Amino acid sequence: MASVLFGGNPVNTNGELPKVGTKAPDFKLSATDLSIVSLNNFTGTKLVLNIFPSIDTATCATSVRKFNADASKLENTKVLCISRDLPFAQRRFCGAEGLENVINLSDFNTGNFGKDYGLEFVEGAFTGLQSRAVIVIDENGIIRHTEQVANTSNEPNYEAAFAAL
Repeated sequence: MASVLFGGNPVNTNGELPKVGTKAPDFKLSATDLSIVSLNNFTGTKLVLNIFPSIDTATCATSVRKFNADASKLENTKVLCISRDLPFAQRRFCGAEGLENVINLSDFNTGNFGKDYGLEFVEGAFTGLQSRAVIVIDENGIIRHTEQVANTSNEPNYEAAFAAL
């Protein structure tokens, strides 16, 4: 279990992030068109997983904007923005903001991503949602960087994620 701050209070997640150097766990997530996407859809591509509680919170929205701005500069890399928001909300947000360089994916109907990656809040107001984290996966599916953001109201360390690529 990891403990992070949410609203100034410590809350626990269901586990720990996968270890750097290990194979990334497979996942099944819903795209904004409601198709199901898995890790295998990105074989041969580097991935930055930007994981957060909800697109409708200020810090989460800022992280999506920041990763969107930098994603177009990354070679052979996709940025996946992952939350439990409905795909409709993710599509609405990115459409309204004009964000086209990130891929939004939702755990709303599969419910296993947060559990499998050790990110699901098990207590507090956001129980069942994912804590803020960044995971970098290389083109061979190996985890090269992880960051569990200690305070959910803080942004991730973008530079560390990009350096891991």
